[in-house]
Amino acid sequence: MSPDAGQPEKDPMVATRLSLPATRESVTHKFSVAGHEGYITVGLFPDGRPGELFITMAKEGSTIGGLMDAFGTSVSMSLQYGVPLEDYVRKFSHMRFEPQGHTKNPDIRIAKSLIDYIFRWLGIQFLPGY
Repeated sequence: MSPDAGQPEKDPMVATRLSLPATRESVTHKFSVAGHEGYITVGLFPDGRPGELFITMAKEGSTIGGLMDAFGTSVSMSLQYGVPLEDYVRKFSHMRFEPQGHTKNPDIRIAKSLIDYIFRWLGIQFLPGY
């Protein structure tokens, strides 16, 4: 207990989660990588920073859809705990695995994977100078 506050001291090593407001702005982007289509929806904090990520695959089996959903949830939670988007973009851009190929996005003509496309798009959208 803190002697002057009468409350337990907060541990500076414990991360604090910043929740998004119940009603928030978002950006939704339709994408296609080598014919595999999907949607990226990014929920925004009031200051415009990304705070949640939803990845919905169209016409894909439950396995890839479930993995992308779980991955989006994981990224969302870490953004809310303060992990910078720059770290994700640096780590996952140019990651190579199937499916890979041409896209319909003139800024990202060829994607090395779905994850590559998603994080390069996030970098273009939300990181000045990316």
